[in-house]
Amino acid sequence: MKYLHTMLRVEDLDASLDFFCNGLGLVETKRKEVEKGRFTLVFLATAPGEPEIELTWNWDPETLTGGRNFGHLAFEVDDIYEKCKHLMDHGVTILRPPRDGRMAFVRSPDQQSIELLQKGDALPHREPWASMENTGDW
Repeated sequence: MKYLHTMLRVEDLDASLDFFCNGLGLVETKRKEVEKGRFTLVFLATAPGEPEIELTWNWDPETLTGGRNFGHLAFEVDDIYEKCKHLMDHGVTILRPPRDGRMAFVRSPDQQSIELLQKGDALPHREPWASMENTGDW
């Protein structure tokens, strides 16, 4: 058995690509436009050949609900503080700040929960993260 991908439905493809590519740093590996079915599939990964996320965007407007019941995606990062700062600079709210130098949570534009985990050992506690409160839920 081989893990292939996780599919996430998205309401706004451009906003989702901005979040996943420009925010998290994923790269688009392939794209498929299906006119007959009126949808677009965009596959993203940390690098070509790595497991993928499939963003599915239906061309006809729809409102998606229940993002939290999906669970979450998890990404290992080289420096959790730098990644959270980058995301904040990109307009993303850090819902669960990395107070412990190890773990943070954010949400995509379609409210899927994203866990960020520090690669290796936790980083030493650092402000403003150490005293930052949670925001909302993740």
